[in-house]
Amino acid sequence: MDPRAEYTKRWKHRSEVARRYRLWDARYGYARLSLAVLCVAMGWFVFGAHSAPLWWLAVPVAGFIALVAIHDKAQRLMERAERASAFYRRGLDRLEGKWQGRGECGDRYLNDKHPYAGDLDLFGRGSLFELLCTARTLAGRRTLAWWLLHPADPAEVRARQEAVEELRDRLDLREDLALMGEAVRRGVHAGALPRWGEAEPILDSPLARGAVFLVSAAVAAGFVAVLIHAAPLATLVAPLAAAAGLGLFWRSRVLRVAAEVEQPSHDLDILAELLRRLEQERFQCRKLRELREKLSAEGQPPSKRIAKLGRLVELLDSREHLLMQIVGPLLLWTTQLAFAIEAWRKKTGPHLREWLRAVGQFEALCALAGYAFEHPNDPFPEFTPECSCFDGRGLGHPLIPEDRCVRNDVRLNQQTQVLLVSGSNMSGKSTLLRTVGVNAVLAMTGAPVRAESLRLSPLKIGASIRVTDSLRAGMSRFYAEIKRIRQIMDMAAEDGTVLFLLDELLHGTNSHDRRIGAEAIVKKLVECGGIGLVTTHDLAIAHIEDEMGPRVRNVHFQDRMENGRMSFDYKLRPGVVEHSNAIELMRSVGLEV
Repeated sequence: MDPRAEYTKRWKHRSEVARRYRLWDARYGYARLSLAVLCVAMGWFVFGAHSAPLWWLAVPVAGFIALVAIHDKAQRLMERAERASAFYRRGLDRLEGKWQGRGECGDRYLNDKHPYAGDLDLFGRGSLFELLCTARTLAGRRTLAWWLLHPADPAEVRARQEAVEELRDRLDLREDLALMGEAVRRGVHAGALPRWGEAEPILDSPLARGAVFLVSAAVAAGFVAVLIHAAPLATLVAPLAAAAGLGLFWRSRVLRVAAEVEQPSHDLDILAELLRRLEQERFQCRKLRELREKLSAEGQPPSKRIAKLGRLVELLDSREHLLMQIVGPLLLWTTQLAFAIEAWRKKTGPHLREWLRAVGQFEALCALAGYAFEHPNDPFPEFTPECSCFDGRGLGHPLIPEDRCVRNDVRLNQQTQVLLVSGSNMSGKSTLLRTVGVNAVLAMTGAPVRAESLRLSPLKIGASIRVTDSLRAGMSRFYAEIKRIRQIMDMAAEDGTVLFLLDELLHGTNSHDRRIGAEAIVKKLVECGGIGLVTTHDLAIAHIEDEMGPRVRNVHFQDRMENGRMSFDYKLRPGVVEHSNAIELMRSVGLEV
């Protein structure tokens, strides 16, 4: 499918459906108003003027009740069509590069101590998370964020790649999950539901439950015997006394069960529709089949188990009816249902968290599949057992629109472990670091990458690109930088499989200390087996290549001045940059230098 054409077709169709339902919504509203007026008029004729029979009023009242039900259904369909239209509109916005600030930015998942999240724009406005995230449930967003923050091993990555490939063209499924997930996001207390399911049962005595059933059965049998004159009324005294005693004994706990199940039962009703949709799907790849199997508890799908709880809650609610208020206490109706609900919770409740996790993984995989669908030319990376390898051809930054994205080749391995990137201001050095880092994150998340091809080994990523000072912690920018570098060096010392991305290395100190420190840091990272890129304005650092031979190689970006304005082509070239543009930039803004 052509993503733009398919999204446009579906967006127009869903928008037209929503428009038609809006027209019907207005018509139903006018019809309800008219019937309400008619009901009032008929009521006056029936009860005021006494000139019409009662059934005259029954007809418009019945029509009004039926119209309310029809109108409610039409409103739900209208809201669904509007959400579907918005789903495809957001897809078109992503394709047109207009998505920044319009989605879920994921700020809550940002951790200043993470070795690369803040440096690679994983979260925040215009971030990678905002671009990828179509998940509507909290579980889905948490799963996607976790995958971005914690690189997976190659076996897991390949399993996700297979799942993403299978889900890539299942646009109907992704649409349904997004729409149903929106209902779950709005209505389900995602944290409270599993906690309720895993809590200790309030009523957990099979012996007591059996006693309650036997006493209620004895009361029912006694009433039948008395009614058919097979036993005297005195035979009811003992079972009724036992029922009263048990009812009073369990009363406080039964009322707790009834109060605590109300919200979970509502949440599960909403969740059931989403689970039922997933139960309908049949998958080929192993990961999706395993997730599908997690949606079964002892061979029974969640929708059926949730339906059973729904029936128990409906029966529990029936205690409010007049007849049940009379008969219920005699038959220990509420007590029996409370025991049944607690038995359901003990058996099925522990599965709720697993169901939500499975839904979250489905949503996260669908988010990656949506990205793959929207970028059909982006390939999946290849993983190699080779130690510390990153071989990218035609690398581009996925947050830059494709028509403005300049691509470069980056090859790092045990022969060339470090690229020292020099160049003038705004020439593309920091963007290159982020391009390498973000594509590595995408690769180890299970997503396609913005490249012609990418072959890499499993890597731990460490970046020092956007390290800032902290007034609260009393920490200077330089101190924050060296703390991050220490974190990266500790990662490299563990097993050497680190991809380090160091921007303007040690630029917060003098040239003499910077050269000594930078040389020592790069040498240590290389000795540990790490690979990476280091950018600098200080050409003295470029001489590290002379000290470390082929394992460190100089590359640079060029610029040129045209009609008083700086011009950049953002193409990576071998060697050290030969000039700086700082003086020209200062003069271009009117500084006399």
